Amino acid sequence: MQPLLFLRTTVAKFSLYNISLKNLSAGVHSYSYELDRKFFEDIDGDEVKKGNVKVELTVRKLSSSFEFNFDLKGMVQVPCDRCLDDMDQEIDSQNHLIVKLGKEYSEESDEIIVIPEDEGEINIAWFLYEFIALNIPIKHVHEPGKCNRTMSKKLQKHRAVSADDEDGDEMDDFDDDGDIDFVEDDNSKTETTDPRWDALKGLNLEDN
Repeated sequence: MQPLLFLRTTVAKFSLYNISLKNLSAGVHSYSYELDRKFFEDIDGDEVKKGNVKVELTVRKLSSSFEFNFDLKGMVQVPCDRCLDDMDQEIDSQNHLIVKLGKEYSEESDEIIVIPEDEGEINIAWFLYEFIALNIPIKHVHEPGKCNRTMSKKLQKHRAVSADDEDGDEMDDFDDDGDIDFVEDDNSKTETTDPRWDALKGLNLEDN
């Protein structure tokens, strides 16, 4: 869901995250939020379904814009890429956003947005979710030995290794603890020699 669509469909359950800018006085204003399981369930994002993240936000009113600085810290649960069980993923993210007032909503860049001046307020709920989702590593797996053992065994059992792998990449196996062991191809150690030199191997050069 894009922020614009979210803003248009925001319901009362996200009213806590509305920040009125039109009548905001000069200086720095502070806000605190705690994103719990209900927040993630209500926002219904694809990456995160539950967690607990604390948010500290400061909003500074500038001459023609508003500077938002976010500090997010906490923990969320995401599915492990290896066994699909939930795993804890730490969140520690600092994000920056510039908000301007204009005729209609638009995004000038990833960090600069314009909201309608006649509305004069912004809902930051979806931005908070996006900051968290972007803080999650592309690859997220359990620590060694923490994967679901049953699923790990099934993955090992059904893993197929192609001898004609065009990429030539090393494949990995799960050991008994659910860890990954890298398999080295013995054929990669085979050295190719020049047949012309092979013919000289049987000669005894010391007799000369």
